[in-house]
Amino acid sequence: MAALRRKFGEDYQVVNTNRGTTFSAPVKKKRQRFVEKNGRCNVQHGNLGGETSRYISDLFTTLVDLKWRWNLLIFVLTYTIAWLVMASMWWIIAYIRGDINHGHDSTYTPCVANVYNFPSAFLFFIETEATIGYGYRYITEKCPEGIILFLFQSLLGSIVDAFLIGCMFIKMSQPKKRAETLMFSQDAVISNRDGKLCLMFRVGNLRNSHMVSAQIRCKLIKSRQTPEGEFLPLDQCELDVGFGTGADQLFLVSPLTICHEITPKSPFFELSQRSLMNEQFEIVVILEGIVETTGMTCQARTSYTEDEVLWGHRFLPVMSLEEGFFRVDYSQFHNHFEVPTPPHSVKEHEEKTSLPSPLSTPALGESRGGRRERVFSVDCIHAAEERGGAGGSGGSGGGRLPSKLQRMSSSGKEDLQRKVLMLSSQHSEKACSTGDLPLKLQRLSSSPGPEAETRLQLKALKLGFEPVTQSTGDLHQLSPPPTPTPAPAPTPQPPAGGRPEDNLPAKLRRMNADR
Repeated sequence: MAALRRKFGEDYQVVNTNRGTTFSAPVKKKRQRFVEKNGRCNVQHGNLGGETSRYISDLFTTLVDLKWRWNLLIFVLTYTIAWLVMASMWWIIAYIRGDINHGHDSTYTPCVANVYNFPSAFLFFIETEATIGYGYRYITEKCPEGIILFLFQSLLGSIVDAFLIGCMFIKMSQPKKRAETLMFSQDAVISNRDGKLCLMFRVGNLRNSHMVSAQIRCKLIKSRQTPEGEFLPLDQCELDVGFGTGADQLFLVSPLTICHEITPKSPFFELSQRSLMNEQFEIVVILEGIVETTGMTCQARTSYTEDEVLWGHRFLPVMSLEEGFFRVDYSQFHNHFEVPTPPHSVKEHEEKTSLPSPLSTPALGESRGGRRERVFSVDCIHAAEERGGAGGSGGSGGGRLPSKLQRMSSSGKEDLQRKVLMLSSQHSEKACSTGDLPLKLQRLSSSPGPEAETRLQLKALKLGFEPVTQSTGDLHQLSPPPTPTPAPAPTPQPPAGGRPEDNLPAKLRRMNADR
């Protein structure tokens, strides 16, 4: 025990296969198994009616499937009856011919020499059937009915010998006893392996002769009810033990641990440590292979009920390296120890991992703030205009808004922001200076009259709204890549103390002067 604790740590505890002393939960009432631990199927067929004649039609298989005591009884009775019947027929021939009355007459030629009563007839049949041939009793040529009976006896004896001896030979050579040397662990365990929850059990081969093409399969037997209301008692479901990866093909030289990975396709996807105590199921394990010495197929079976499935356990290792060979310690074959295992099911674990973390969820204020960052304010328009003018995309020299738009934007800043949010989905041309205004607006600005001036202000205000609603990302996507153009000639700037109209571009100043 101390060596095991040093090897596996102080947290692990070796559990004996006798769980009566270690399992503190209330013991359930022992229920009926579908397959016994020794592999015998606990099923009886009744009310066959007229179907029993099918057993007679396959008489050879019926005799092989019988128990040994019935086979021996049939073997002895068949030979005894056959001998008595044939001996009686030889005695009847001697009685009909009158050989019994002339038994000791040397001048009389009988059918069978020295047969004058039933015991002598029985001895003659045994000597003939066993081909002993003592030479004292023999058939003569003056008995045609004896010759025919002799041929019939030879044929019948060959048939009986072939049938009964062949039946006994097949029964003795059956590989059922080979399954006695194939071991299964008394319990199955559930624990993590390679980061995944798995159902595991252990198999072993006690003989040095190998099992050729050994393959293992598992069936889950559990009653269920379909969505249509049909009740299926003892419904069978396949458990994947590596069919897709080839792990079900075993090289059974040393004990192996068979693993069933619990996935969303597994019947145990919703099984947890708590629900295991309330479940009722049976796992049938089938190990098949070819016996190396006889070449016959052998099948070993066992089963595990829900009481024999232990949550949070792992098998003890049984292999050790000795000097020149590997040693298997079968005294630890059924033993296991406790390991830390999550008590919840795989489904609950996946649901917990799929939920988003509160740290990674953005706050409401941050999402709104990010949306606000994508909308330009009026104060940021000047910076956008300066970047547009530096790219040389055809703007005017000043790169600033007209004075009327500046006064209107400063007076109705709050109203402008509300309208900017309403017009954020519209895409239009980014006109940030009077040089970028469309020709229609330029024609309106050149026409005289107060009505034209009012229309010019409205058009300019509408155009002033559109670039405000564009985000920085949209500007990069919509604007063409800048192309190198020759730098424009520097325009003389008016003095800082002049009128507001002096800050207008040259074209607008000429238009105002003409008006």
